[in-house]
Amino acid sequence: MSPFSCALISVYDKTNILPLAQELKRWGVEILSTGGTAAMLREAGISVVEVSEYTGFPELMGGRVKTLHPKVHAGILMREEGDDRVQLEAIGGKPIDLVVVNLYPFESALAQKASLPEAIELIDVGGVALVRAAAKNYARVTVVVDPSDYQALIEVIQKGQKPSIEWRKQLAAKAFGLTAAYDATIADHLSRKEGDGGEVLFPSQLILRLEQWTALRYGENPHQRAALYTYPHAKECFAKAAQVGAGGKELSYNNLLDGDAGWALVSEFELPAAAIIKHATPCGVATASVVSEAYQRARDADPVSAFGGVVALNRVVDGLTAKLILETFIECVVAPGYEAEAIDLLRRRKNLRLLEVGARGVSGGVVLQLRSIDGGVLVQEVDRNAEGEVRKGRVVTKRFPTEEEWVGLEFAWKVAKHVKSNAIVVAQARGPYAETVGIGGGQTSRIGSVEIAVKGREDKVRGSVLASDGFFPFPDGVEAAAAMGIAAIVQPGGSVRDEEVVARADEFGIAMVLTGRRHFRH
Repeated sequence: MSPFSCALISVYDKTNILPLAQELKRWGVEILSTGGTAAMLREAGISVVEVSEYTGFPELMGGRVKTLHPKVHAGILMREEGDDRVQLEAIGGKPIDLVVVNLYPFESALAQKASLPEAIELIDVGGVALVRAAAKNYARVTVVVDPSDYQALIEVIQKGQKPSIEWRKQLAAKAFGLTAAYDATIADHLSRKEGDGGEVLFPSQLILRLEQWTALRYGENPHQRAALYTYPHAKECFAKAAQVGAGGKELSYNNLLDGDAGWALVSEFELPAAAIIKHATPCGVATASVVSEAYQRARDADPVSAFGGVVALNRVVDGLTAKLILETFIECVVAPGYEAEAIDLLRRRKNLRLLEVGARGVSGGVVLQLRSIDGGVLVQEVDRNAEGEVRKGRVVTKRFPTEEEWVGLEFAWKVAKHVKSNAIVVAQARGPYAETVGIGGGQTSRIGSVEIAVKGREDKVRGSVLASDGFFPFPDGVEAAAAMGIAAIVQPGGSVRDEEVVARADEFGIAMVLTGRRHFRH
């Protein structure tokens, strides 16, 4: 016995629809259809009844109105209890117990740079109404919006069974998720565009569309459950990095936080760069002529902290770099790609996770950064890269930086942008390349961060440069730097004591550059 009596099929994406329709006809199910779907099914030898024939009304307005009719929606919304069936029969309708619908591709039209009028023509009305009606009545009706569910439906039909109520409920949830995401995409697009073509960055209602990418082992701690969700329109981005390692462990919440921090940092640099991240902050960063040397210098900047860290590289990992990575216990490696030799070597480390991101610096088009607080979400623009800010800054001391000091200052400034405030980065240039000497951050006083950055590195600090993510509120930070032999400092400026701070730098012969822009990271 057929599990269905009447199916309505109207799909824009016609992937794998023929095998499903053929199976329905084999079981004697009547098929209602529209437009291009009906034409395709007929060409394949599958008989269908046009919705306009069933309702007795032709399609109107070039197809804008075709399924919005009481015979269609009453047929879907009919309940078995009460006199719903009597009312349906009174208007000449019939029960519809299977609805297979997907929607006009509004989002793909936007991706293809369609004009607003063109995109509006692809806002589905009738399809959304059909999907919502069928999903609401999942107690009797099966709604299928995803071609990946067709095969499971065929297998159920072949057994002569109607889908279970549990599965119908799951399909209904997926259907409502589709319409909610569809409406969110439209609302987001319309709210962000003004008549002059400008963008409204913060609309009155911020509607997020996120899809679960993967479940995680746990959250920040083992007792917390966690999952990763991504923006559907984001393509090459860290969140959708491919896991290419054969490690015995799944990625953790903390691995992803550290990996994202590292990828964002190395993406600041055009030169081969490496960063080692612990607790979402760098402990060693370097640039060099090749990525293997950059990694080695980043690791050696703080080998103790590097243990158990996450490595981020902005170049494809080669065999030599892989061998160097294996000299230290590392949790995870993030890179644009891996050579075959590197993959073979790194996969020998059982629990080492390998993430392949793709193109360096691609952010998936995401322009807003969100952070949860109790009962709300803070939203801000993404803090884009700091390229050129140091060279465009204002030298306020009598001594100007040397060319090598400029290189170090630019490098340290970019690294400081990725260190928790109060951030202090001490760096040393080597020709066109540079590496961190010491990093201090996450402290409640700037002098505290300076002391942490230089502590235990007295033999390496002399002649180095220093970057501060915020201004120096007192001269004590400059005095501590001078005592260690710091040669040049870059900072935003803006303190009421700037003149006093600059005067102290002059006394010590330190070159100082004010950028006029800060990069706090809370």
